[in-house]
Amino acid sequence: MTIREASAKWQGTLKEGSGRLRLGSGVFEGAYSFPSRFENGPGTNPEELIAAAHAGCFSMALSAILGGAGHVARIIHTIAKVHLGATAAGPTITRIELETEVEVAGLAEDEFERLAQSAKAGCLVSRALAGVSQITLKATLVEATKGQ
Repeated sequence: MTIREASAKWQGTLKEGSGRLRLGSGVFEGAYSFPSRFENGPGTNPEELIAAAHAGCFSMALSAILGGAGHVARIIHTIAKVHLGATAAGPTITRIELETEVEVAGLAEDEFERLAQSAKAGCLVSRALAGVSQITLKATLVEATKGQ
């Protein structure tokens, strides 16, 4: 199977230090720090990258499941919100909210919901994040007109 990698470099103490995150493909490299992770400081953080990975994985999984059911989505737009909270174990990802809006023709709402939930359950990143106590999905179907 495929192997993906990313790297992190950190210098200094937890609160005063800083680091850089870099994707192995080189398409992203960014700064991170205590303020960017636990406050609202500039830069990225691991949780934001998890959100991007989850949104991307879910969108692709939903596309595959829709396609398998004979439907091609015109657009799948997904937002993932990763909630970082405090627990007895320390800072923890406590919840992930997936919100997706899908434009597809000829699909009943109940069938769409079933397929979307199936994509959430089967998405590789959802399965990798099984330790997160709550992953929710709000799926909105936008009726596309054929030929668009």
